[in-house]
Amino acid sequence: MNANPLIVALDVPTAEEAVLLARRLAPAVGGFKVGLELLSGPGPATVAAVARLGKPVFIDAKLHDIPATVGRAATALRRFGGRWLTVHAAGGPAMLEAAVDGFGDGVVAITVLTSLDDATLAKMGYQTSAGRLVARLSKLAAGAGCEGVVASVHELGVVRQVAPDLTVFTPGIRPEGAEVADQKRVATPGEATRRGADYLIVGRPITRAADPLAAAESLLVECRP
Repeated sequence: MNANPLIVALDVPTAEEAVLLARRLAPAVGGFKVGLELLSGPGPATVAAVARLGKPVFIDAKLHDIPATVGRAATALRRFGGRWLTVHAAGGPAMLEAAVDGFGDGVVAITVLTSLDDATLAKMGYQTSAGRLVARLSKLAAGAGCEGVVASVHELGVVRQVAPDLTVFTPGIRPEGAEVADQKRVATPGEATRRGADYLIVGRPITRAADPLAAAESLLVECRP
C-alpha cells in the first residue's frame, strides 16, 4: 500500500469547484480523479488546473474505440499533465497498446465496473463470473504494457495471481455503514487495503460529507493496517 492511497473523485460540475475542493483536500489525500463529468463539461484543461496543486491526477476518460482513435486521444490527453489515464480493457490488446503508445507510462485498464455483478453480466451475454472476466482482462492489460488496472476489492486476489506486477486501483470504497448507492461490488477502506489494493478511489463518502477534509482524514485512518 502507498503511504497515502486515497484518490478522491472530483465529481463536480465546474473546474472552479474541482480546484477549490482539491485545494481543501490536498493535505489529506494522495491524488485526485478527474472523470467524465469534468472532461465533458469544462474539459480536459481541468486536469492541468488540478495538477498544479502538486498531487497526481487520474484522468478517468474510460477510452474505448478503435486503436487509432484511442491512440490519438491518449496523445492529446497526455499534454494536460495527468499521471494516469483509464481505458477499457474490453477494447482489446491493439487498443490498449495504442493507448500506451499515445500516453506512455500510466495507462490503467478498466476491467469490470463495480456497478456490475454476475447477474448483470449474464444479462449482457457474458457466460462467466466477474472474477474470471477480471482475470482475463488483467492478463490482457499486462501483456499490452499497461501500468495498472481498475478492479473491485472482490477481484484483488485474482489480479495478484495472474498479473502481480500491475498497480491496482480499487473503486467502490464505502466506510462501514455508508450508503452503497449505484455500486454493487463494494468494500470498506480497511478491507481493500488488507486485500492488497494499491490505491483507493473514493468519491461521494468524501465529497458529499458535511466536512470533506475530516471525512478524508477518517478514511485514511481506516486504510492503515
